[in-house]
Amino acid sequence: MAQLAVKGGKPVRTEDFPVWPVWGDEEIQNLTDVVKSGKWGCLSGTRTAEFEQQFATYQHARHGICVNSGTTALRLALIAADVSARDEVIVPAYTFIATASAVIDMGGIPIFVDIDPETYNMDVKAAEQAITERTRAIMPVHFAGRPIDMDAVLALAKKHGLKVIEDAAQAWGAEWKGNRLGAMGDAGCFSFQSSKNINAGEGGIIITNDDMVAKMAHSHNNCGRSEDGLWYEHFYFGGNTRMTEFQAAVLQAQFGRYDEQKEIRQENLAYLNENLGEIEGIEPLADDENITSHGSHLYILRYKKESFANKPKEKFIEAMQQEGIPTSTGYSIPLYKQPVFLNKAFGPRGKTIDLPVDYASFDCPETEKACSEEAIWFTQNMLLGTRNDMNDIITAIKKVKENADEM
Repeated sequence: MAQLAVKGGKPVRTEDFPVWPVWGDEEIQNLTDVVKSGKWGCLSGTRTAEFEQQFATYQHARHGICVNSGTTALRLALIAADVSARDEVIVPAYTFIATASAVIDMGGIPIFVDIDPETYNMDVKAAEQAITERTRAIMPVHFAGRPIDMDAVLALAKKHGLKVIEDAAQAWGAEWKGNRLGAMGDAGCFSFQSSKNINAGEGGIIITNDDMVAKMAHSHNNCGRSEDGLWYEHFYFGGNTRMTEFQAAVLQAQFGRYDEQKEIRQENLAYLNENLGEIEGIEPLADDENITSHGSHLYILRYKKESFANKPKEKFIEAMQQEGIPTSTGYSIPLYKQPVFLNKAFGPRGKTIDLPVDYASFDCPETEKACSEEAIWFTQNMLLGTRNDMNDIITAIKKVKENADEM
């Protein structure tokens, strides 16, 4: 008789994991207050400014600038940090497309580099090899909420005179050696999109300790205005990419319960690391004592098919899903293989803009392996589960391994 649910056996679990988003009376009351105030935009209300300062302080930064998305945050941060059109910006090949599309959107040229297979963050040594006379900035991604080695990143930037824009879209409250991410470089960017650990449906924020970066980010976010100028004076190029008071109201409520949720996620991440690391063929990402807080946006493990009857990870994912464990492959192809980059379809309606780079020539073997063979994701809402929920994940993986021939 078959043991695996994918072949008709009894699944490990039938219960749902915690749903997302988590919300309560706080969000409803805050939104009601904004509606009744009649001050719905951040230029007339106070909540956006309050949240900017609250979040910036939490991340050890002096300045916060709320915008309409994490993608916008990345684009404006590059511009505010004095990165110009046709400048090269080094980004990892294994990340969400916004990291690279923000570079394209501000007129720059993203240059892709491989990841460290032990961490899935940018390989800093590979980044140094990619530097040319046109390189102006490096954009490390704290992927899944795990801090990259910021000592190495900042040393590289100092050596070559590069700007550092931290893509911390998934890394709220994460720390490297006790320093919270985002303000260690020239600027850091966070996302509040629906899937994120703090969310308002959409939204983002730039944080920085650089007064000039903050000034320019404010201006580019607010139609090119200056805090010293008249309302209809526009000193710089900019658009309206501001956050609304409705989003800020939700974020204030979400933020109020974040530390408690972060602690639960971190405890569950550590528990999974400890237990899954004992299963041959399952490799959690490496621990690092310098990571003093983890954003825990995703739980990522590396799947080794040799220990699972040489079955590809797609079969493993299908088997896990049938056991009642939501399991994802994550990114299926590296960014440089996305059609938009292969075709340089950066213009209106996909028209080609012929940047001086051949994306078809890029080769990042560890990124390729992560996409096609190894990377397995569990989402952040699962990490809000109970110890029994975590045990079900562990049990399901052990069951699939013991019966791998059935996959």
